[in-house]
Amino acid sequence: MSIRFNADEIFEMAEQIERNGARFYRQSAEGFTDADSRQKLFDLAAMEDEHERVFHSMRADLSGKERVMSGFDPNSEAALYLQAIADGKVFDVRKDPTERLTGKETMEDIYRMAIGLEKDSIVFYQGIKEMVPERLGKDRIETIIKEEMGHITLLSRELVALK
Repeated sequence: MSIRFNADEIFEMAEQIERNGARFYRQSAEGFTDADSRQKLFDLAAMEDEHERVFHSMRADLSGKERVMSGFDPNSEAALYLQAIADGKVFDVRKDPTERLTGKETMEDIYRMAIGLEKDSIVFYQGIKEMVPERLGKDRIETIIKEEMGHITLLSRELVALK
């Protein structure tokens, strides 16, 4: 059984994850009146915007031949993994994370939710990294994974500082 994802579809999913993250941070910021909390959340949104631009650029740079994935996946495990993500079985990239917001969240609530969203994005990017050949920007995906890990570190530090 061979499930084929093309690079265009994968980068489109990655762009959506980043848009969702930016929207989550911006909407979360709207729930706070103190400038420090708002600015921290707007800064996180800007980081997600930058990641979206990177994936958009990677997607735009694809040639016709490169739009077809050619990574080595003899047992279709990476493809099955991506299919599970695309079907919403791992997490739903199409679901708007702001739907979970009530407007009554504390910064602690926001940080905890954000850490979960960042973890989800890392899980996705680890999967696509296995499917993306070097020439299509595997190293840029690794860079984004490290940045997302940095976001978790930042969020965790902020969470500890609240206590």
